[in-house]
Amino acid sequence: MTVHRTPGAPGVPPAFEAAVAEVRDVRLRSEVSLTEVPAPARIAPYAWAVAGDVVVEDEELATGRFILLHDPSSPQEWGGDFRVVTYVRADLEAELGGDPLLGQVGWSWLEEGLAAAGASASGVGGTVTRVLSEGYGALAGRPPSVDVELRASWTPGDPAQLSAHLQAWGVLVCTVAGLPPLPEGVVSLGRRTR
Repeated sequence: MTVHRTPGAPGVPPAFEAAVAEVRDVRLRSEVSLTEVPAPARIAPYAWAVAGDVVVEDEELATGRFILLHDPSSPQEWGGDFRVVTYVRADLEAELGGDPLLGQVGWSWLEEGLAAAGASASGVGGTVTRVLSEGYGALAGRPPSVDVELRASWTPGDPAQLSAHLQAWGVLVCTVAGLPPLPEGVVSLGRRTR
């Protein structure tokens, strides 16, 4: 288990152990491959992290991280004892790079993901960054490319429902990858966290 302060070790709060167990059982769309990764050690006393890639026909369309933080002291800036930190990155079509609404649209993808998963959250904040790359000299033949990065964090409204927050992140990473949403009533038989 890749956790800063391993669950089961002396001193690890049962609430954090239960939260990690809950999010580990989440199933996302089959296009999303999840892998547990080392969690950051300095942000909170307890942390768990997973990396995810959206892959369709052997092509990676988006990548990101979902980090669950726990601080039993409930930092005032968090407004609770759990905090979610996320990162998502994808290549977009070059024409989208000049769209002045790209940041607002990217942020709406996060808000829609939270709403679609029924994940109540407070203190939601973050950034949407676009990077336009153009080749010159020996790279002049390369077409322009645009990367979009969305970084966000929030405090879950109900720590007993943390699986909804990983589901919301799954919706976000698939949306950024350009995958259409699943139709109403259709449940993905996705992969579980490894």
